Amino acid sequence: MKIPRGAAIVVEAGKVLVVKRYLRLGSSAECVMCEYAAAPGPRCDGHRYAVLPGGHVEPGESAAAAAIRELQEETTLTATAARLLWTGTHNGRPAYYFLTADVSGVPRLSGDEAVEHCPINHFELRWADAQELDDIYPADLQSRLVRLIEAGNQSGEAE
Repeated sequence: MKIPRGAAIVVEAGKVLVVKRYLRLGSSAECVMCEYAAAPGPRCDGHRYAVLPGGHVEPGESAAAAAIRELQEETTLTATAARLLWTGTHNGRPAYYFLTADVSGVPRLSGDEAVEHCPINHFELRWADAQELDDIYPADLQSRLVRLIEAGNQSGEAE
């Protein structure tokens, strides 16, 4: 079984917090984004995309706890998981998306993303409005996030 992913959705002033990324590996065979973009190699030409803060659910951890832990590790923000908004897949593994509440702090890149940040593995925290979500991954999140932003983050019923 593939390890599930928990992701945190932080909405503020009509924008959602995303991690903008540029990734280029030595070959497409090593690159999960080449695999899911159906971009066979041999070279990885690089990928520009955005993801929601999140990551692996650890053994004994809930997806909600993973989303909040990863949010803090990647952005230094603290929060609570208000509710599960959606489920889906991310690189072939189950993914759980949680709306956050009680968010505290100023987002700052931290954790593994800060350590691994370099020209071929670039990470940047950004507040994206509805028009800036065209590169969100997985792509099916775009319409859901736009609806959430437009609803003022009060709806977003689970789908």
